[in-house]
Amino acid sequence: MQRVVRRVFVQSSSLFRTVVGGGRGVNMAEGQRARPSSDLAAFRELFAAARNIVVLSGAGISAESGVPTFRGAGGFWRTWQAQDLATPEAFRANPSLVWEFYHYRREVMLTKLPNAGHMAIAECEQRLAKQGRSLVVITQNIDELHKRAGSKNIIELHGCLFNTRCTRCGHVEENRKSPIVLSLAGKGAPDPDAQDARIPEEDLPRCDHGGCGGLLRPHVVWFGESLDPDVLSRTDRELDKCDLCLVVGTSSVVYPAAMYAPMWG
Repeated sequence: MQRVVRRVFVQSSSLFRTVVGGGRGVNMAEGQRARPSSDLAAFRELFAAARNIVVLSGAGISAESGVPTFRGAGGFWRTWQAQDLATPEAFRANPSLVWEFYHYRREVMLTKLPNAGHMAIAECEQRLAKQGRSLVVITQNIDELHKRAGSKNIIELHGCLFNTRCTRCGHVEENRKSPIVLSLAGKGAPDPDAQDARIPEEDLPRCDHGGCGGLLRPHVVWFGESLDPDVLSRTDRELDKCDLCLVVGTSSVVYPAAMYAPMWG
């Protein structure tokens, strides 16, 4: 018999604390096209019975922390949207411009804090662990706000802004330097009239692992790239064993979230 996994959409991430911790005023929908429901008692029954919970989060949860999404109307950095710059082709054509974009995003994230939704998820994970239950965050975000809020069991589908990967040797490491290189200091302003820095490639972030010296890139998944097979395998395992999936800040109708939709009843 096929196991049914309950899927609940939490339409405002700041209300996650209400959903799992008490209070009123949550707007939820169970199933992909179910009508919205505010039956908090029914949800708490589902939540209390669940042993393995997955939280699938997207850009919406970080938007409440003031993180730019670069999506939809007005979602531009200078005159580009994310899909214009977050590609291997864009990086090959103009690594200086792409690094300006990611330098700006890194610097912005250093000024942002986890919001109530992030904190409630982390607190919920800690509380459930004491009961022998599990909560795993599967996030499409690259901003590390779940980690900074205290979540431990996190799968980052798209990588992390603060990791770099060498285009020559493939070495991956955490990098929190601000600025990541001196040539990017003060660069990356999002103003449409800002001039491109046109930084020489030799002055962009370089790999110092074993004296490699190769050009670094953000260790994130760009448009047109495949997700890491190990990340996908772990995601599949967690979704296979979960009995409740909370969808927070994402519609789950775009990839990669959409590819998991058939797994949820």
